[in-house]
Amino acid sequence: MNKVAVIFRRELTSYFATPLAYVFIVIFLLLTAVFTFQIGGFLERGQADLQAFFRWHPWIYLVLIPAISMRLWAEERNSGSIELLMTLPIELWQAVAGKFLAAWVFAGIALALTFPVWVTVNYLGHPDNGVIIAAYLGSWMMAGGFLAIGMCLSAATRNQVIAFITAALVGFVFLLAGFPLVLDLVRGVLPEQIVEAIASLSFLTHFEAISKGVIDLRDVVYFIALTAFWLMATALVLDMKKAQ
Repeated sequence: MNKVAVIFRRELTSYFATPLAYVFIVIFLLLTAVFTFQIGGFLERGQADLQAFFRWHPWIYLVLIPAISMRLWAEERNSGSIELLMTLPIELWQAVAGKFLAAWVFAGIALALTFPVWVTVNYLGHPDNGVIIAAYLGSWMMAGGFLAIGMCLSAATRNQVIAFITAALVGFVFLLAGFPLVLDLVRGVLPEQIVEAIASLSFLTHFEAISKGVIDLRDVVYFIALTAFWLMATALVLDMKKAQ
């Protein structure tokens, strides 16, 4: 675990060594503010909750999380530093875990910096803070799912633009699977069991339940299993690339 911690510290420090991290955080905060107050009509709703805030997180992550994940392995491969990393006395899974945890914590820092919205809703009313905490945790788990997908696709290419586009496309598929319009369309031609199976694969289905304060074990297991699957796929892709 010490080796995972070394990779974690190295990666997390590298984020803040360049302006990229600060640009990402500023863009994330601006987008959440715009979607919450302008598009979501937070003040006009007159309700003491953050549904207008969390509703847009899946779509914001769809664009911004691939911007984090695209460099995780593609940059290493393009610069040639991946060969040096692979010669270090660490297991492949340790490198994958360290990089993922650093990116996930960085995303968590950006998410935590939205706390003024939480302060605002508590100043204006009396929200159920338990629901808000659950929604924050669900949002962070969802960010981890997007990151794991992006990391795997970053490991498959040395081109960061390709890594970004493919991660966004795969993430969009996982969102689209739970979109009401899509489910209504497939419900007319497929059995209800298959429709429910499609919905169960979606980020939207599981995150919306958690964001309402309903922490179901199935939703938590979904995000853990999905993240673990894509991290194992990352290690497999790297191992295959190493053998080439």
